[in-house]
Amino acid sequence: MKHYIVLKEGNKINTNYFRTKKQIIYTIGTIFVLCSIVEYIEFLFVRTDQTIIADNVFTKIFCIIATLIAMKINGITIQDIGFKNNNTIKYLGCGLGLGILTFAISYGVEYFILLAAGKTPHLEVYITNFGLTGATSQVSLSAMAVIICIVVNIINVIAEEGLFRGFILKIVSEKFSFNEANMTQAILFGVWHIVMCVLGVYDGQMTIPAALVFGIGYVILAGILGIEWGICVNMTGVIWMCVAEHFFNNFIGNILHVVSATGIDELQIVRIVLSNILSLIIVIGISKGKGSRLHNGI
Repeated sequence: MKHYIVLKEGNKINTNYFRTKKQIIYTIGTIFVLCSIVEYIEFLFVRTDQTIIADNVFTKIFCIIATLIAMKINGITIQDIGFKNNNTIKYLGCGLGLGILTFAISYGVEYFILLAAGKTPHLEVYITNFGLTGATSQVSLSAMAVIICIVVNIINVIAEEGLFRGFILKIVSEKFSFNEANMTQAILFGVWHIVMCVLGVYDGQMTIPAALVFGIGYVILAGILGIEWGICVNMTGVIWMCVAEHFFNNFIGNILHVVSATGIDELQIVRIVLSNILSLIIVIGISKGKGSRLHNGI
């Protein structure tokens, strides 16, 4: 049975549904499992990533729909999870600037490591989907390819930010501390990306031991981003900073590649790890300086 309380704030009336910790765990567990089932079906069998779309967009569309349904059931609005008009341009710019800064540094480090090794690196611009061990499925750079890449990345960002930094962070924060909620969504975000390692084994491009190592690394890597973006939501009260940096991170990895005498994006993992760590350090430093607080509206 649902229990409600009505609170009056001036002329406004808000209805809050009181969930127990058990109900919250059941809710996030259900939506995560359902989205993961669709994710594995598309990654392993539908293989949308091998088409001109170069990404598993149906999974992301399902995530958006599932999140909206879960929000409706739980009495949560789009504004509640951070998609609200509050310094939108400012925070989109901050997220974009953070991505540009950290990747400029990490691309530079990657370039000079390869240069020092005598591999004569240079940058090339073309579109690929993401691969753990480097760029894959190269697509010729055309206006249509760029538009598809942008649209697909926007869908991906809305889906993942809406689910993890939006719905899950919001609902877990109702009965748990922010740190607990943030760690929960970050861990789930990391586990969400293990499918890349499963796909590597499925395609015969990776051994099981290698997949296990990459899987652990992927949980940590994606988890770092999850923690950082959760802090951004906590600090700003909106989700726009996460959306912008998430989009830039994905897009730059799809389109800008380091090519050397011995391969393409050989040190991609080093580039990404360095960028993620730098970004987390910067955001933690800013949040400490501002005395970040948990916004009740997210």
